[in-house]
Amino acid sequence: MAPIEIPTVVLPNSSGQQRVPVIGMGSAPDFTCKKDAKAAIIEAIKQGYRHFDTAAAYGSEQALGEALKEALQLGLVTRDQLFVTSKLWVTDNHPHLVVPALRKSLRTLQLEYLDLYLIHWPLSSQPGKFSFPIEVEDLLPFDVKGVWESMEECQKLGLTRAIGVSNFSVKKLQNLLSVASTRPAVNQVEMNLAWQQKKLREFCSSNGIVITAFSPLRKGASRGPNEVMENDVLKEIAEAHGKSIAQVCLRWLYEQGVTFVAKSYDKERMNQNLHIFDWALTQEDHHRIDQIKQSRLIGGPTKPQLNDLWDDEI
Repeated sequence: MAPIEIPTVVLPNSSGQQRVPVIGMGSAPDFTCKKDAKAAIIEAIKQGYRHFDTAAAYGSEQALGEALKEALQLGLVTRDQLFVTSKLWVTDNHPHLVVPALRKSLRTLQLEYLDLYLIHWPLSSQPGKFSFPIEVEDLLPFDVKGVWESMEECQKLGLTRAIGVSNFSVKKLQNLLSVASTRPAVNQVEMNLAWQQKKLREFCSSNGIVITAFSPLRKGASRGPNEVMENDVLKEIAEAHGKSIAQVCLRWLYEQGVTFVAKSYDKERMNQNLHIFDWALTQEDHHRIDQIKQSRLIGGPTKPQLNDLWDDEI
């Protein structure tokens, strides 16, 4: 079976007319998953996935690098067909540590360059002291101008083709844009049908910033019911289209013009997530989806949580 061809979106402010696949494969930690990451990534490549999202803090860069190396050696894909994203952790979120942190990620991934490098959080903490959650007393002032200049240097050095941010609110994006020579190409944030981010979507769209949605299928089982996958309205919409709830969720994101990274190491679910491009939601579907109660799933990486991290945005 031939791999599914995934639509792409042009990344602004990248090296050349760089394009990011609409759907990518995430690799954030999931301690309930017992499947082999390397085997799952190779399977994903066979199915058509080309965008792979990781981060220094995830502990998945090595497995991803090994999988990509094997896929390249097998001739399953070429490097220029891949789109690899990684992220700068808060302990390295200091101007003098950005370039060394990216070089370290490249060594771990066994790559010469990234396609996209993101500031993981708008926070800085004590260098060399990794902990999750981050203890508030370890936080340091975030030098957004200095860090972003170092991110721009990474792009100039050819270590990454595009630079961006993650978990930035409208206010924090405004602060960044006021000091940036190169605008961020991407803002990766939580976005799903229970946290639709209308204000942020509008701001990013008007400022030429592509949104990548993480948690598109709304995990959060430890905090009660999954407000997306167990939603009765979405069950009805899915049944009406002969689709799964996950496909409805991903189709909605696609129709908003955003990109997204979904994590599944299950062969059938990986394949199912790709079958969202040959049908559409109705106007009535969108009206019903607009009525879903909104609440953020991701509180933040600190303990205790910071009240001003999200700037009270919906």
